[in-house]
Amino acid sequence: MTIREDFEKREDAFISPYGVKASASAGRREPEPACPVRTVFQQDRDRIVFCNAFRRLKHKTQVFLSPLGDHYRTRLTHTLEVAEVARTICRAMRLNEDLAEAVALGHDLGHTPFGHSGETALKEIFSAEFNHSEQSLRVVDVLERNGRGLNLTREVRDGIVKHSKGFGDIIPADPGKMAATVEGRIVRFADIIAYLNHDLDDAVRSGVVRQSHIPEICVKTLGGTHAQRATTMIRDLIFSSRVMDDHLELAFSDEMFSAMSELRQFLYENVYRSAPVHAEFIKAKKLISELYAYFLNHPDQLREKMTGLEMEEGYFESTQVERIICDYIASMTDRYVLRLYNEIFIPTPLV
Repeated sequence: MTIREDFEKREDAFISPYGVKASASAGRREPEPACPVRTVFQQDRDRIVFCNAFRRLKHKTQVFLSPLGDHYRTRLTHTLEVAEVARTICRAMRLNEDLAEAVALGHDLGHTPFGHSGETALKEIFSAEFNHSEQSLRVVDVLERNGRGLNLTREVRDGIVKHSKGFGDIIPADPGKMAATVEGRIVRFADIIAYLNHDLDDAVRSGVVRQSHIPEICVKTLGGTHAQRATTMIRDLIFSSRVMDDHLELAFSDEMFSAMSELRQFLYENVYRSAPVHAEFIKAKKLISELYAYFLNHPDQLREKMTGLEMEEGYFESTQVERIICDYIASMTDRYVLRLYNEIFIPTPLV
């Protein structure tokens, strides 16, 4: 018996009927020999952690653009917090932690520089259908490993593309918008638990809002600190979820859902759309829009600038230039955008 087979046997004994066992995975698009040490979901997690797009997350905005403070969240630290919340919930509910962790670690790989301002810019100039969830799937399917993709399992790919909610419903009415696995759906809940807490934490740290501004219902129901709020939300989800019609229905209590919705509305009105954050949002959109227009008019420079992505020849030959520019810009870090914009548009004085 291999180490992987022994681990899968332990999964059979531990994971509840509502979780996904690695041995029962629907597999990959391109079949591969089984690893003797790791399960397929453990392999997926490792492939994501070691890929280029994952490393770039450390220099991508969460809310505050290119923060100089050491303690502000970036897209990478957000991703790690989502993964930890998802693992905690899955462990308590006897679900597959490795599957949830892989989905969580990959869920924002396609996020643009400068957070949602970059995403909005690409919606306006590339396609109204652009969104970071589908771009994340494109990263793992097409763009990584020089254009070969990571060849992840179907369960992880499904969770990545269906994690996002934006300002839409936390729990969508259309079941088709939720991940097919319970673990994938848990990542959606873990995502909102993480960002509601850390975005508020960063907003208070930055002075955009004060602790006294937080709605009373949120403090009373959720708690007054980051740790209290996270613990309260996680416990509520664990104990409010129920088995219904032979499937596990994830849910918050009515009181918790109301307080979380109130907190999310507060963040949108007082943080994400606040004057200081919005002003930087507009600047970031301008940078990305001008870079997109530049490369649209100078397509010959794309290959030269994209050498770091090391894409195979077939990618350039078979992909429309607009799509290539979108992939390129979406891959950029905040600081790379600033450096590239300066290189292209800012005159360099002679010495």
